[in-house]
Amino acid sequence: MAKVNSEYPKSNKPMTDDQLKKIATANYQTKAATETQTHEFPTEIVELPSKGKFYPEGHPLASGTIEMKYMTAKEEDILTNQSYIKKGVVLDKLFKALIVTPCDYNDLLLGDKNAVLIAARVLGYGKDYEITVTTPSGNEESLTIDLTKLVEKEIDWDASEKEDAFVYQLPVSKRTIKIQLLTQRLQNKIDAELKGLAKLKKPSAELTTRYKHSIIEVDGDTDNVKIRKFIDNELLAIDSRALRKFMNSVTPDIDLTIEAVDGETDDNFRTQLNIGLDFFWPDSEI
Repeated sequence: MAKVNSEYPKSNKPMTDDQLKKIATANYQTKAATETQTHEFPTEIVELPSKGKFYPEGHPLASGTIEMKYMTAKEEDILTNQSYIKKGVVLDKLFKALIVTPCDYNDLLLGDKNAVLIAARVLGYGKDYEITVTTPSGNEESLTIDLTKLVEKEIDWDASEKEDAFVYQLPVSKRTIKIQLLTQRLQNKIDAELKGLAKLKKPSAELTTRYKHSIIEVDGDTDNVKIRKFIDNELLAIDSRALRKFMNSVTPDIDLTIEAVDGETDDNFRTQLNIGLDFFWPDSEI
């Protein structure tokens, strides 16, 4: 005898969108839990800086890991696709091709996307990445970085209120704001808005545009028009600086700070790992 779904509403009334969503989510989770996937290609499990904490319950990335395949010649075709390169979407196309976990790529938090970026390079061309750094003495030195040694950034895990929402009081104006972590979907919106401003030949507004997609509440008010007006006209520079520091402290990511030795003085120094075009095109002049 077929098992009856006890959660199905025992009523002739049409189901609400929320009820349909809950049933669909439950069915998806049941299917995902019972299916075991096998692949004809080698894969690796990559740990996400977010540890999955900021994804909704039941989301494929809520486990804190993502499965990725090794790069093949087929993915190298993506890297050399001139149309993708000109449009600036080549890496997103590559990552989508390499991610095996059944998830919406646009759901990825940007810090988790950086983990995917590092993993993609390791799975494609190995862990060693040669860079040139400028020492405190002013000299340029070559270093070989082991990408597998990069660690996750330390963040304040206790600051989140619920899922990806964080409450922060600006130190000078004392305004209370709520922010959300940026995802690839939000980054797409930011990029589109910045391109629109550029077409209108308006001044670059990258910082405030990012704020407009990060801040979701000001003093309890969620009206988007009012939030944008606050950011453009009322957000003090000193508060903005403090806000950036706070956002950095709660955003999971890969720590791209590396330690090197000044060959002239033998002193250790720390510098930022700047990822260049040769990260995925080590043998070309793209």
